[in-house]
Amino acid sequence: MKNIAVVLAGGMGKRMCSQVPKQFLMLSGRTVIEYSIERFNSHPSIDEVCVVIHPEWREKMEGIIEKNCWQKLKKVVDGGEERYMSTLNAVMAYIDEPDDTNLLIHDAARPMVSSEIIDRVVATLQTHEAVGVAVPSTDTVWEVHPDFNGDMKLKDGELPRFIARIPERKLMWRAQTPQAFRLPLIRDAYQRALQDAMFQATDDCGVVRKYMPGTKIAVVEGEEINMKVTTPQDIDFLGKCLENNNCPNK
Repeated sequence: MKNIAVVLAGGMGKRMCSQVPKQFLMLSGRTVIEYSIERFNSHPSIDEVCVVIHPEWREKMEGIIEKNCWQKLKKVVDGGEERYMSTLNAVMAYIDEPDDTNLLIHDAARPMVSSEIIDRVVATLQTHEAVGVAVPSTDTVWEVHPDFNGDMKLKDGELPRFIARIPERKLMWRAQTPQAFRLPLIRDAYQRALQDAMFQATDDCGVVRKYMPGTKIAVVEGEEINMKVTTPQDIDFLGKCLENNNCPNK
């Protein structure tokens, strides 16, 4: 059984208000993506690493790879306009691998994934075809719907929103990555999705759940520090964690 880590770095990170995508922002002397790749490259259960990158940033990515000399990084794949396209491109890059190949698909913008999380995912892949990482929600979660039938609109033109349902909190978990799959499963799920005229992009576990409904997706517990860098404040927070030696695998 071969475990391949796919690091998705195709996004442009517009919410960061930066001239470079968030995966290339500096975090305590290294780019965010360097941390993400290093987590998998140094893990003994990972056999190979693949990076999916937006074509406009491929040259920069290749420079980073040359500097680091990661022995397990074997492929650099062009990303698509949407996240799901990047996943699909990675799947197709390994289409000739044996059926017992596992793909661990990880957001490049989650630089602090720990060895323990990777351990849990790899161990669970021994008995399951699909594995997700998540953390229990500490907040009550509301399902909120806009009021399509009302006449009132907010100042910005949006419809007012109202609570439609309050799910039981202990059942609510917040998804993280990596999300991992046996290669034939994620391949077949996307093949079915692309034949659906109503297909809407979601995370990879969502694609498998909808288009391979007989598959049970196991969930292993993640960690709060395995956060996705989304705002400049996230960079500041993780930088302080690294300075104080509070992040995994420093």
